[in-house]
Amino acid sequence: MLMPYNNTCRQRSLQRGSILLEGLIAILIFSMGIIALIGLQAASIKNASDAGYRTEAASLANEVIGQMWLDQANLASYAKPNVTMPTLPQGTRTVVVVAGSPTLVTVTVNWKLPGTAAQHTYTTLSQINVTNP
Repeated sequence: MLMPYNNTCRQRSLQRGSILLEGLIAILIFSMGIIALIGLQAASIKNASDAGYRTEAASLANEVIGQMWLDQANLASYAKPNVTMPTLPQGTRTVVVVAGSPTLVTVTVNWKLPGTAAQHTYTTLSQINVTNP
C-alpha cells in the first residue's frame, strides 16, 4: 500500500506550478488578442480619416464644376493651377479647361497628410456643353 501513495505524491510534485504556467500562457494569448484589436482599431480610424479626405476632395472638385456649369460664359477664368484648399491638409486644386465643343474640364485635387510622404490625388474629368442663350 505504501507504493501507490508514493507514486501519487511524486506525480503531484511533478505537476506543481503547471497551473501557474497555464495561467501565464492564457494571459499572454489574451494580451496578444487585445493588442491585435488595438491595431485593427488604429487602422480603422486611419482608413475612415482617408475616406473623409477623399470625400472632401470630391466635393471640392464637384463644387468648381458646378460653378462652371452655371457660369459658362467665363469658363477660361476658372483655369488656375495650385489654388490652396484650406479644408484639406496641404491641399491644392488645379483646374484645366480645354476649349472646344464640348469644353473639357479636368479638376485635380491634391493633399498630403501630416507625417507621411505620400501625396493623395483626386482627379475628375467633365464635359461642359456650352449653350448659347
